[in-house]
Amino acid sequence: MTIVQKEEEKLGKKEIEEVISRAIKKVGARKENDICKYLPMKTGGYMHHFTLKKMKNKQPGMLSEIIQEYVIKAERPSVIPPKQRAPRGSRKRRDALNFTGVQLEKMLNLARMTGDKEIINLLSPRKSLAACKKELLQSIRREKIEVELWNRYVEVITAHNALSASTSAN
Repeated sequence: MTIVQKEEEKLGKKEIEEVISRAIKKVGARKENDICKYLPMKTGGYMHHFTLKKMKNKQPGMLSEIIQEYVIKAERPSVIPPKQRAPRGSRKRRDALNFTGVQLEKMLNLARMTGDKEIINLLSPRKSLAACKKELLQSIRREKIEVELWNRYVEVITAHNALSASTSAN
């Protein structure tokens, strides 16, 4: 950077500080970030305070022009409405069905009655290894054979072994 560029940068920073302080006084703001709400953006809404800081350091001339146009030269500076944003939780899938516990249990019973193992596995709640062992032992004590319970136990053991093998490999 040459000496001339450094001098221009110093003048630009002094100038932008002066423009910002005049804008703050005009709108009756308490701090620098408060003038952001008066500066529109091309993409809609008002300028973000990070953008203000960035422009203040890297593009003071352009920021000065924007502040002059929308705050200082404006007869009555107006607050820009915020940019419309997606509501919280909008990333949730819309096509996913939400069932109550009772409804889920009814569907699971219907699947058991028809013998559809794929649907049974899909609707069955995921249980820990300890819970599967406990249920399996209880069914053995009752002397009742539940193939579905055994299959679930085998799935959980397989997943558990695969997980422990991958963590030990790392």
